[in-house]
Amino acid sequence: MKILITGCCGFIGFNFTNFLTKSNKKAKIVGIDNLNNYYSVALKRKRLKILLKHKNFNFFKLDLSNYKKLNKIFNKNKFDYIYHLAAQAGVRYSVTHPSIYINSNINGFFNLIEISRNKKVKNFFYASSSSVYGDSKVFPLNEKDMVLPKNIYGLTKKCNEELAEIYSNFYNMKFVGLRFFTVYGEWGRPDMMILKYIEASIKKKIFFLNNYGNHTRDFTYIGDAIKMMQKLMYLVNKKNHEIFNICSNRPIKLSKVVNLLNRLTSVPKIKKVAFQKADVLKTHGSNKKIKKRLKLKEFTKIEKGLSNTFAWYKNYLRGQL
Repeated sequence: MKILITGCCGFIGFNFTNFLTKSNKKAKIVGIDNLNNYYSVALKRKRLKILLKHKNFNFFKLDLSNYKKLNKIFNKNKFDYIYHLAAQAGVRYSVTHPSIYINSNINGFFNLIEISRNKKVKNFFYASSSSVYGDSKVFPLNEKDMVLPKNIYGLTKKCNEELAEIYSNFYNMKFVGLRFFTVYGEWGRPDMMILKYIEASIKKKIFFLNNYGNHTRDFTYIGDAIKMMQKLMYLVNKKNHEIFNICSNRPIKLSKVVNLLNRLTSVPKIKKVAFQKADVLKTHGSNKKIKKRLKLKEFTKIEKGLSNTFAWYKNYLRGQL
């Protein structure tokens, strides 16, 4: 079995790649990442260093917008599965840098599915986002609900879903869309709330609490997300294109998350800031569909997930990882 994973040095991509390389020694994993500087390149290179220790892993530094170089990789490899986890992340960043999102999240996605079509790759998994739902008023959100993204990032993810739907209909390709809801945990993104808070605490920095802590998020632990992704690989889908919420179905206010983090670390100086118009006020996904299909019962409680994340960050700072 040969698997291509894009964005293998990103947060979710790294954790999933690392899991597969360790749990399935017979599988050959090819990873792609452009190692851009949206956030710490040093962190991404540290992740890559860990992946390169595995004999069944091979890496290519590549931007997916480069069709010719991407096609060369496919010419040399026959992939059984594609996990497309690469994208330009960040909701607020999309307000000031929209062209980057169009180039990476739409053009890059198109290049990958078009080459996959030509090479007759049948199983294509891709990262979508809870951002496609926009500012909904009815919760929990399920996969059949209308999607109305309110920012460029969410719009690019909606475009990905629509492209996948059309390609599945015309070219008999199998797509699985993964709508991730605020994934957090070890090796996480330093631009996201939980790691920003931990860093502010340890390094004595100011922490900016958006919307005065009144945002509500469906925080999903990385270990649970990886488990769902792995189980979906072996799920036989009747439809050519299916979408799943990857979520805990346990929304929590940011102010409550701050209180939980304060049990683990010292309280940093907090500066409360007003609502940012690119943000959505609340995310709360239903995981009823994926729990039923994968026969899942337990999800990691946020107290445990935060504790794991905090322990990882301390070890990372000490150079023990």
